[in-house]
Amino acid sequence: MHMMDEWPALPYSQWQDTLATLHLWTQVVGKVKLGLMPWTNHSWHVTLFLTARGLSTLPLPYGVRSFQIDFDFIEHALRIETADGATRLLPLRPQPVAHFYRDVLFTLDELGLPVKIRPMPNEIPDAIPCDQDHVHSAYDGDYANRCWQAMLHAQRVFGRFRAGFRGKCSPVHFFWGSFDLAVTRFSGRRAPPHPGGVPHLPDWVAREAYSQEVSSCGFWPGGPALPEPVFYSYAYPEPAGFADAAIAPAAAYFHPQLREFVLPYEAVREAPSPDDMLMEFCQSTYEAAANLAKWNRTELETVPGGA
Repeated sequence: MHMMDEWPALPYSQWQDTLATLHLWTQVVGKVKLGLMPWTNHSWHVTLFLTARGLSTLPLPYGVRSFQIDFDFIEHALRIETADGATRLLPLRPQPVAHFYRDVLFTLDELGLPVKIRPMPNEIPDAIPCDQDHVHSAYDGDYANRCWQAMLHAQRVFGRFRAGFRGKCSPVHFFWGSFDLAVTRFSGRRAPPHPGGVPHLPDWVAREAYSQEVSSCGFWPGGPALPEPVFYSYAYPEPAGFADAAIAPAAAYFHPQLREFVLPYEAVREAPSPDDMLMEFCQSTYEAAANLAKWNRTELETVPGGA
């Protein structure tokens, strides 16, 4: 266990199999939420939220009943709790995604909360339906815990960053489709239609998500396209000159394939003040997007705690 005053080491190569499995497990739980929550703009209704122990759906409606599902990365259990007092614990351990899928839906059925979900994962190329996936089965609890701790640190800074904006802004929330923690600011203007093309995601979902002009920053633990954990920042639509904008800190750079600025997690972790470095990245990349796109920054920004 790592002390929470430290930004834990999170080398992608050491836990990529666990990450791939955990990503799919969060999709199973996320799809339960997707099936029960009313639609909210930009798919905000499907996201998970960080807790002092892991990730949570927060309360979900089921008729007049309520329940929630939590990933506990301290005790390494999936906790399903109902508002009428029932609790079930499913251990997080090495097991195929198909077994996790079966156990979650069986347990919900046992609690009188049957839910049907589409088993095909979203936003993952060459995906295997979750109910048939016996390939992904790794789980290293130490690294799952480290990733959660890294996201808690990121959330603290993203919360500070979010507080400086009075325009429309998302919560700091976790998207299980892409497995990233994100916070998004909006200019208040409409955006051109998104081209879509996200694997296993209907184009209309992507178009609705990016129907308004945004600047978004977040944390992503890595993947085949970039095998290291990074903080990122992008703008949609991308304003002219964005890729060449001067941003900070020096360790950040524009990734031409991802079309976003990235800051390696390791650079932040090793900085004398990780919070200040990450805040500098969030602020400078936002300013690049907002200035180039001519956002009304006077109306949109505020001093945290001010009117």
